[in-house]
Amino acid sequence: MRKAQKQQAEELLRQIEEAHGQIKEYIGQGSVQYAMELLEDCQNGGITVGTLIEETQGANHPTVALLEDYCEAIYQIHKNLSDSREMNANKAYKLLRQKLIKVENSLKNDISVRMEVVFLPYKASMWDSLESVWRAANEDPDCDAYVIPIPYYDKNPDGSFREMHYEGDQYPDDVPVTKYEEYDFEKRRPDAIYIHNPYDSCNLVTSVPPFFFSENLKKYTDKLVYIPYFILGEIKPDEDDRIEGMKHFVTTPAVFNADKVVVQSEDMKQVYIKVLLDATDNHTDAARKYWDEKILGLGSPKLDKVLSTKKENLEIPQEWLKVIEKPDGSWKKIIFYNTSVGALLQHNEKMLQKMRYVLGIFKENRDEVALLWRPHPLIKATMESMRPQLWKEYDRLVRNYRDEGWGIYDDSSDVDRAIALSDAYYGDGSSVVQMYQQTGKPIMMQNVEVTA
Repeated sequence: MRKAQKQQAEELLRQIEEAHGQIKEYIGQGSVQYAMELLEDCQNGGITVGTLIEETQGANHPTVALLEDYCEAIYQIHKNLSDSREMNANKAYKLLRQKLIKVENSLKNDISVRMEVVFLPYKASMWDSLESVWRAANEDPDCDAYVIPIPYYDKNPDGSFREMHYEGDQYPDDVPVTKYEEYDFEKRRPDAIYIHNPYDSCNLVTSVPPFFFSENLKKYTDKLVYIPYFILGEIKPDEDDRIEGMKHFVTTPAVFNADKVVVQSEDMKQVYIKVLLDATDNHTDAARKYWDEKILGLGSPKLDKVLSTKKENLEIPQEWLKVIEKPDGSWKKIIFYNTSVGALLQHNEKMLQKMRYVLGIFKENRDEVALLWRPHPLIKATMESMRPQLWKEYDRLVRNYRDEGWGIYDDSSDVDRAIALSDAYYGDGSSVVQMYQQTGKPIMMQNVEVTA
């Protein structure tokens, strides 16, 4: 039985218990008709509780049998009153009270509460920010965990919605997916909802449907939990210059609307608190206590996924192996080339020149090194919306690279495979760098100024 259902049953029993006192008074005063009407209300309440228990626990549950005994006692008292038989008010009250206490004790002790937890990823490539939490919930015998991928839209420059995307078919085989149209949030009211999209209407490039904004989801649960889809470079609470450059990650709608926010470290928690105290212009002890209880520095599930993904367990596509393997069957060194949205937006054509240069270098050395190019999954939507002319040139570059076939192009949702498979990282600064650092493998940052 769900927590909310058990609370509903407990509240009904509490109301029934209150009615017993009034029934006692009516019988003592000779107000038989009023007493009979209240008895009928108690009987209906008992039936409602019994039906709820049958639906969740089964018809043979012991609490159902005790409710049947209670309803039988009500029937007998009601019959005696309707037949104008003499009825002792104290005895009637005592009988009903004894029967109801047994029901209450059974409800408390014989019916365990099951949690229902919902996970709402939107991009499959960001599922790793929720996956380890889902796995823990899924393994809990007293928890029903639902993964409900939600759609998202590309946005036009004027903010209107363009193309809709749904990636529910891109999750690991062992992750059961529920269609978002099939889950009734209002009826089910999950005990907790986990999200990784913090922006609501504030993202210029993409948007989930307004129903799935954090502002709306909080209406359907008692615990809305936001876990960022990204990992930031670690910052100390006294590094004001660095904090200034990441404030926009903190002051998002989900951080304000969620009941709990899980961040990557204790230091990052203190940074969040500092930014939020300043953003709300409230530095009172009460405000600090509020944010301290709300922001949890428990670590990022993205790092859990990196550490649990082993190279020997990977399923590697055959077309990748054609690039990776040498003629003698040994493997080339694999370089993970990561290109970010931010670098393209900042450097524009200069960034494209850099990418052409990098691809040329790796092409010349393709007999010894395999390039695994994995661009940020939102590059297409971002460039089409914010740099449409640059997008055409970028798209031409990608198509040429893929057509030539000498390197790997990874546009899958599984970044952890690329991290585990590769021998070193080269590319832009992004949250992938923070993840890659956990492997201990070499990292080299891309410098857009170097093209020769």
